[in-house]
Amino acid sequence: MPRGRERVRGNIAQIPGAPMTEPSRDLTRNVLAVLFLGGLMLASFWILRPFLAAIIWAAMIVVATWPLMLGVQKRLWNRRGLAVTVMVLALLLVFVAPFSAAIGTLVANAGEIAGWVKGLRDFTIPTPPDWVAKVPMVGEKAAAVWTEYAAKGAAELARLVAPYAGDLARWFAAEVGGFGLVSVQFLLTVIIAGIMYATGENGAAWVRRFARRLAGERGDQVVQLAGQAIRGVALGVVVTALVQALLGGIGLWVAGVPFAAVLTALMFMLAVAQIGAVPVLVCALVWLWFQGSTGWSIALLVWAVIVGSLDNVLRPILIKKGADLPLLLIFAGVIGGLIAFGLLGLFVGPVLLAVAYMLLDAWAAEGHPSERQGARGNGD
Repeated sequence: MPRGRERVRGNIAQIPGAPMTEPSRDLTRNVLAVLFLGGLMLASFWILRPFLAAIIWAAMIVVATWPLMLGVQKRLWNRRGLAVTVMVLALLLVFVAPFSAAIGTLVANAGEIAGWVKGLRDFTIPTPPDWVAKVPMVGEKAAAVWTEYAAKGAAELARLVAPYAGDLARWFAAEVGGFGLVSVQFLLTVIIAGIMYATGENGAAWVRRFARRLAGERGDQVVQLAGQAIRGVALGVVVTALVQALLGGIGLWVAGVPFAAVLTALMFMLAVAQIGAVPVLVCALVWLWFQGSTGWSIALLVWAVIVGSLDNVLRPILIKKGADLPLLLIFAGVIGGLIAFGLLGLFVGPVLLAVAYMLLDAWAAEGHPSERQGARGNGD
């Protein structure tokens, strides 16, 4: 009898339209499949690890400058190849032009630099002016320290600075040694950016399909928000740094400070790193003061205040124009990303916080759709 029942069940299972029994779950197969996929992902990440920084940089650059590339393409008879060539050459100029100007300035003034180095032996620090002691809180202490070091002379100052000179020299040698690696990394970034420029629509479509597969329409919104955050940070950070560096460089050139091109490039890098151009301008006005150019030092001080205040005016406007996100969120992403990931974190930090903010906001509003609609109506 049991054999007959099993035979009947087998015949029923072969009848079209008959209910299918639930297949047994193969736990071993599922575990092996997950392990295989995880190993494949780790192996792929390990292979791409040397190129991850260049890929991320290229993606940030392409997303931030994509509207500009489309504008260039429109003016070049809708030829994508010509537009990509122009954008790649522009990226190369961004790297080559500042360093070429800096190197050219140093070579042209090599004799003057050598004269300054020899003149340091006879350099004497002047006594502090009377107004230094009248500065509230720190004036008296600053004047006392200034007077103390002015009395010691150049030989004593050289002895005090000697322990730090070795560390500074080793740091500079390490940076120069890594300059070749940085150059190769930048060239690789430019090459990857050119490929992304050429196939940008296909890449964007794939990312949006992947995001929709993960989170539906919300995933698509997250991708769009990430692009807006990248453009907002690029406008707010890079454009503000460029304006500050150019204005600061004009001030240095008008005041007659040497190596204005080198200092302009340095101000741009410091402004991108969220340090600002003010430290360079302050050092320049101190140099002018010691040279006896009191009028130019005061004028440069006023100009430094104007240039430094651009952070509080221009950057928020540009960031809000690119991405409608809380300014505190963008600021925290820029500073925190810079500390956590280095210069790359300037873009990665705000994007990650923007995506997390949108997901949390959408999740919190799911239970109160009327409140969300009301908030949108009031905002409109």
